[in-house]
Amino acid sequence: MTEFVIPAPEAASLAINGQQARFPLRRVYCVGRNYSEHAREMGHDPDREPPFFFGKPADAVVPATGEIPYPPLTSDLHHEVELVVAIGKGGKNIPASQALDHVWGYTVGVDLTRRDLQATAKKMGRPWDFAKGFDASAPTLPLIAVSKIGHPASGKIWLDVNGESRQVGDLSDQIWPVADVISYLSQSVELQPGDVIYTGTPSGVGAIQPGDTVSGGIEGIGAFSFTLSAKP
Repeated sequence: MTEFVIPAPEAASLAINGQQARFPLRRVYCVGRNYSEHAREMGHDPDREPPFFFGKPADAVVPATGEIPYPPLTSDLHHEVELVVAIGKGGKNIPASQALDHVWGYTVGVDLTRRDLQATAKKMGRPWDFAKGFDASAPTLPLIAVSKIGHPASGKIWLDVNGESRQVGDLSDQIWPVADVISYLSQSVELQPGDVIYTGTPSGVGAIQPGDTVSGGIEGIGAFSFTLSAKP
């Protein structure tokens, strides 16, 4: 048994729908601008860009329920609802034709973004890790195994704020489907069991405020609802 000089942090994990056992989290990868209309609303041409990736800490993944803390150092927090893919079998240079064999399951998550920090970092040519990778920045529903859900390639994906529709799209609108995302990512890093991939968001991203109720989901997978706490 490994000994540590200080108490080891609790291992990050994600709940599994209908099970007490949990899915261990290793790395969290996120795909940027994977829906055409979202790419355009962010000022980019989706037809000319291969997929690109950024990361979040594994312990930023929290249940998408109850109260989610409004983060510090921002006055422009944005919502981005996404299909989340859990990797159950590792590999590198995975062909797209075999990529779905590496998926353990799927769920719905929200990529919370400190948009003002991101804009400043982009303008100054700096990394925007802290715009994406802060505490509780990835509220997520429990996973559903492929054996129960298959591989969803279409279905409504949506997000509402205080009952008002903000984001509406379909999984079939993805520029790079899940198999292609896995294949591209595995060319840069060797994927391992416990990795999860947030696969991008449809158009309609926008600011949310303390006290707002954020709800949404993906057809055939599940729906969530949480409330933002007061600013720190």
